Amino acid sequence: QVQLVESGGGLVQPGGSLRLSCAVSGSGFRINAMGWYRQAPGKQREWVAHITRGGTTNYADSVKGRFTCSRDNAENTSYLQMNSLRPEDTAVYYCNAEVRSAAGVNSYWGQGTQVTVSS
Repeated sequence: QVQLVESGGGLVQPGGSLRLSCAVSGSGFRINAMGWYRQAPGKQREWVAHITRGGTTNYADSVKGRFTCSRDNAENTSYLQMNSLRPEDTAVYYCNAEVRSAAGVNSYWGQGTQVTVSS
């Protein structure tokens, strides 16, 4: 069974940095693309960043130049380095993975990690 677990969230002052991690566990699978999303209170979940298996990245305009997405295929882990954080970055951040297994290609989500940017 594939499971995603995010970590690294917390409270940070404006201008600060955090690094989120997303670890994928299980067996008999291959991870294709991975993505990061966030959901602020009262708002819909929005896409933040995307990384292919080969390492090609794309970012939402709101985080471009401040956030960096990376991954370690050997460790089945994705990272989201967030710099120059702003109060509007406050949200629950979710990891998503497109996984190929004997069951086909499926999309999995983590439980989310809270990021709060406040002085």
